[in-house]
Formats: sequence, C-alpha cells, structure tokens
Amino acid sequence: MADALTVDIVAPDHTVWSGTASRVIAPSVAGEIGLLANHEPVLSILKAGTVKVTSESGRQEFPVTGGFVSFDHNTITIVADSVVTDED
Repeated sequence: MADALTVDIVAPDHTVWSGTASRVIAPSVAGEIGLLANHEPVLSILKAGTVKVTSESGRQEFPVTGGFVSFDHNTITIVADSVVTDED
C-alpha cells in the first residue's frame, strides 16, 4: 500500500486493532477528522462516535466513547476511553 498509515487503536486494557490503512476518519470534538498519508500533525480529543479505518482488507468501524487521536509522520494512535466490539 503506497503511502500507508500505521494505525494503532487501543483501549485502556488492550490493543483493539493494529495495522496499515489508507484512511482513518475519527469523531473529534470539533467535528469528524479525516486523516490521509502526509497529513499535517494532529492531536485532537475524541467524542463518542465511530472511528472508521479503510485498509486493504476493507473498511472497519470501531465505536468509541471518547479519548484522543494523535497523528504524526504517517502514524496514527487512537487511545479510546472504551471501544465497543462484537466480543463485548
């Protein structure tokens, strides 16, 4: 994947998803934020909503209750207060 993003989505007690993606959309308190490769650095607070990750295997969605997103040098780290998964 050319210009891939390295993405880690973590909850307080475990890693929810880790991999490469072409796009990530996250629900920030200032509105939805879309992140692509080579975006300027971002640090933003998340509100409750859905983080959407587009990777080679398709689109995945992760409902979060809040947290923050950090983006720098094509690396995205999302630290969620909690993430609702199918296992929950």
